[in-house]
Amino acid sequence: MATILITGASDGLGRALAENLATDGRHTLLLHGRDKTRLSDVAAATGGESYEADLSSLAEVRRFAADVAATHDRLDVLVNNAGIGFHAEGTERQTSADGYELRLAVNYLAPVALTRELLPLLHRATPSRIVNIASMGQQPVDLDDPQLTREYTDVAAYCRSKLALICHSLDLAEELSGTGITVNSLHPATFMPTNMSRQTGLDIVDSLEQGVAATRRLVDLPELAGATGRYFDGEQEGRAAAEAYDREYRRRLAAVTESLL
Repeated sequence: MATILITGASDGLGRALAENLATDGRHTLLLHGRDKTRLSDVAAATGGESYEADLSSLAEVRRFAADVAATHDRLDVLVNNAGIGFHAEGTERQTSADGYELRLAVNYLAPVALTRELLPLLHRATPSRIVNIASMGQQPVDLDDPQLTREYTDVAAYCRSKLALICHSLDLAEELSGTGITVNSLHPATFMPTNMSRQTGLDIVDSLEQGVAATRRLVDLPELAGATGRYFDGEQEGRAAAEAYDREYRRRLAAVTESLL
C-alpha cells in the first residue's frame, strides 16, 4: 500500500488517475483541488482524503503541505498534476496572489515549492517517487523577463512554465540521486477530453485512458522503480526541448526561481 498525493485531482487527468488508483483498494489517496464541491465528489468516489488549496498563492501551497505533514508522516508518491492551460481566444496577462505571472506561479513555482516542503515525507518513505506532469508544448523562459511582461500570450506562458518544470525535474533528480527518491516528468497524452483541453479550441487527439496509463507507469510500475531524471512522452522515454539539457540555462533558471520563492 502506498500513500499517493495528486494535485489537481478534482477534474481531468488528476481525477481519472485517482479513480484508476482507487480500483486497487490498497492505496491511501491524498487529493488536492481548489473547487470544494468537485473535490468532495472525487473524494467520495475514491475514498481519498481531500485537501483544498489555491496553488496561485505560495502561502497556500505551504499551508497545504503543512496540512499533509500534520496527518501523514510519509509520502510514497507525489504527482504534481495541477495546472492552468490556455484558451482558444487567448487571455489577458494575469497575476497570482504573490504578483507573479499566473501560469508561471501555478504550473511551475507551486510544484517546486510543494515538493520542497514535502521532501521530508518522501525521504521517510523511500523508495519514493515524484511525478511532474509537463507537456510537449515547451518554450524557454526568457530569463531577462521571466514574468512575461512583454509580448504576452497565454500559450507562451503555459509552454514556458512546462519547460521550466522539466528543467527543475532534471535538477532535482540529480540533487536526490542516491537517496531513493526518483523524479521524472512526462507529457501524458495530447489534447485529452478534459476541460483544460476543450478550452484550447483544438481537436481532441488522445483518450483520457492513454494519459492515465502513461502517468500510472511512473506512479507504481515496478520496472521504473529506479528510473530518474527522465522525460517521457506518453509511455515512451522522450526528449525535451534543448534548454532542458543546457546546464548553464538550468543554473540561471534555478537562480531566478530561488529569487521568486
